[in-house]
Amino acid sequence: MTSRAGATVAAVALISLAGALLAAAEMRTARQPPVGRISFAGTWSAAGSRETLAIAGGRTASSARVSGALVLAGGTMLGRGFQAEAIGFDNGARLTAGCAVWTDSRGDRIFSDFTGDLLHSGRWITGTITGGTGRFAGATGSYELTWRYVLAGDDASVHGQATDLRGWIRLGEAS
Repeated sequence: MTSRAGATVAAVALISLAGALLAAAEMRTARQPPVGRISFAGTWSAAGSRETLAIAGGRTASSARVSGALVLAGGTMLGRGFQAEAIGFDNGARLTAGCAVWTDSRGDRIFSDFTGDLLHSGRWITGTITGGTGRFAGATGSYELTWRYVLAGDDASVHGQATDLRGWIRLGEAS
């Protein structure tokens, strides 16, 4: 083999190796979520139970635990659906606070805390995403929604819906 032919073979091998390395780097990058915020919007229908307690001043304090399907509109990197659970407390004097967990079809979870107006129908709730498990480990973000009771029976059962659910999430470094 001449030195010119050897140089050509070496150049082709080097170009092939560089192409393979570039393709491998692109595959690693494609699996990683984009840096920054991922916006989402959707609805949540939930049912559960409520407990009430008559307190001073003719007020009623209450706690509610609800769960149901949270469906995100469009195709987001988060997926389209979650099983969402929440526990909230209302002191009857304009304080509502609680925690929520959204679980996707793989069992990965998003955790959040929320505050807002009284837990009555048509109230504004804001949430802060505080972390997660699996691909949501280290997640941060926020969301807001309007909560309305579809049915609040005397038997302590409640059925409600979150409308205008929208927010953003930033996936953690572990993702």
